[in-house]
Amino acid sequence: MPSPPYPDPVPVTVDPPHVAGRPLLTQSWLDLAFLHWPAEPAVVAPLLPPGTRPDSLDGVTYVGLVAFRMHRVGWFRLPGIPYLGSFPETNVRLYSVDALGRRGVVFRSLDASRLLPVAVGRTAFRLPYIWSKMNVRRDGDTLTYTSRRRLPGPRGAYSSITVRAGEPVAEPSELEHFVTARWGMHSTMFGRPVYLPNSHPRWPLFRAELLRLDENLLAAAGLPTPAEKPVSVLYSPGVTVRFSRPPHAA
Repeated sequence: MPSPPYPDPVPVTVDPPHVAGRPLLTQSWLDLAFLHWPAEPAVVAPLLPPGTRPDSLDGVTYVGLVAFRMHRVGWFRLPGIPYLGSFPETNVRLYSVDALGRRGVVFRSLDASRLLPVAVGRTAFRLPYIWSKMNVRRDGDTLTYTSRRRLPGPRGAYSSITVRAGEPVAEPSELEHFVTARWGMHSTMFGRPVYLPNSHPRWPLFRAELLRLDENLLAAAGLPTPAEKPVSVLYSPGVTVRFSRPPHAA
């Protein structure tokens, strides 16, 4: 018998479409650089967890390379950890929708500079965290994010991103909403699909100019190396985020 059709995805909204539940994790994402390239849904579909499909805008999905500073990760209602919970991170992410129409992100890799959070992320959440040597430097309105992998690899995979933040985005485009207003994460835990919802204030977004990009993280994540410059480059000073417990399996 043919598979039942997927429902329409929930609308893209600038505020969370769900009421925040009891916090599982709290954290802040600071000084973010968002780089995005278009991709064919058929190319990324094999890289997504069971029960999800590529989320698309006008028939096109997107690959994101996002660099930032994670700040004060905390469990439940406990205060965030100042040292071990604060570190640079760079992730490669895809955009997904599940059988209930919930939109989310799928992380293909998450490079981070603190070994303990990497171990916890890999063990407790089954996320593809990778211990890397990383740095975030600011010079006025210019930010440089560097990363080189340690363990588990592929050892030596790297990224170097330099952006210059510009004017505030007064009215984000449909694409800018699509790649930033994501209110959950699709993953797999112990062989079962999981949706982990998050909530945070609206993104403060700024135009950004890409001054330098040298990376092979996309290829290491099983994605084609982009032949063109990213179609969207944004900067955000950041938001405070709360992840809630999974409502149920996707």
